Amino acid sequence: MSLFLQTLVLRGILFREQEHRQERIGVAMTLWPTGRNDEKKRMKSRLATSIRSGFLRMNSGDRILVSMLVAVIVTSLSLNARAQDERAHTGGPASLILAAESASSAPRAQSDLVEFEKMTWVEVKSALAAGKTTALIYTGGVEERGPQNANGGHNLIAHATVEAIARKLGNAIFLPVLPYTPNDAESIPGTIGITNELLAAMLERIAEQAALNGFRNVILMGDHGGGQPQVYEEVAKKLDGTLSGGARVFYCDQVYRPANDAFDQYLTQHGYPLGLHGYLFDTSEMMYLDNDNTWVRRDLVSSAVGDPIVDGKAQFGPQSPQNGILGDARRSTAELGKRAFEMKVDYAVRQIRSLLPAS
Repeated sequence: MSLFLQTLVLRGILFREQEHRQERIGVAMTLWPTGRNDEKKRMKSRLATSIRSGFLRMNSGDRILVSMLVAVIVTSLSLNARAQDERAHTGGPASLILAAESASSAPRAQSDLVEFEKMTWVEVKSALAAGKTTALIYTGGVEERGPQNANGGHNLIAHATVEAIARKLGNAIFLPVLPYTPNDAESIPGTIGITNELLAAMLERIAEQAALNGFRNVILMGDHGGGQPQVYEEVAKKLDGTLSGGARVFYCDQVYRPANDAFDQYLTQHGYPLGLHGYLFDTSEMMYLDNDNTWVRRDLVSSAVGDPIVDGKAQFGPQSPQNGILGDARRSTAELGKRAFEMKVDYAVRQIRSLLPAS
């Protein structure tokens, strides 16, 4: 583009912008002098004469280009003026953008963040600095558990339990629930298990990684009996004090067997039948946690009875239903499940607090 053309376009932009500003807010000091009205008129006249004279001296190609540029400039200034008017009256997009930028630049409040996989690295770092230095590693499991319960019931219970524990402790974050634990597939489909050796390797690796992230304490827990207590105890003993930063590693056993036994005592005291698997205990707990009605087939609970339990042992016979239930789940309720759930959380929190070093 010729020097004249560049100058012409620039002067046109500056003049139009200056005029718009003066009309809207009456700024005293501007790019152009703000004299009397007749002085403004003379200035506009001189600019118009200059533009016409230059335009006539251009070749046809430059004239077309100037016409296109003028159209773009006028349209842009018009849209800009409209946007500024909208912002002046309503706070408009600009204020919304500034508010969004301000919100996104600051980490979320840390008090309600306890789930590692739903946090950003910035939020994890901030939580660690605020004192949430305990990592909770909880295992679930996948196995058949009667016609009325979904196979992943251990994972449903594990996730809800560890989250409740983390919130009650106040200084902990829970890592993603490990969905597989020691078990073996059976003739009834639904069970996917791993070996004790694989569980030990997974727990070791996850604990090591937690310490490298900056956690000072690591707690191992499980919702399924596979590997408990041996694997968890051995891993905790092996790693305690040897990880990055000297992180401590503990096994919380109270959340499983002791809490389960305590609930069974409650059932006995109130005349409920005991069981071993897929019975009133875990069916009730799943009913309590099944907020979207996808984990329990409630229409089948009334007929959910399996092999009887005598003196803590399942009694198999020629009439055995072989349906994955060891015991009787027919009297299961969400209220009983709530009691069992809260009992497990309380047992775990008390033990963890007793295990953690004094700050």
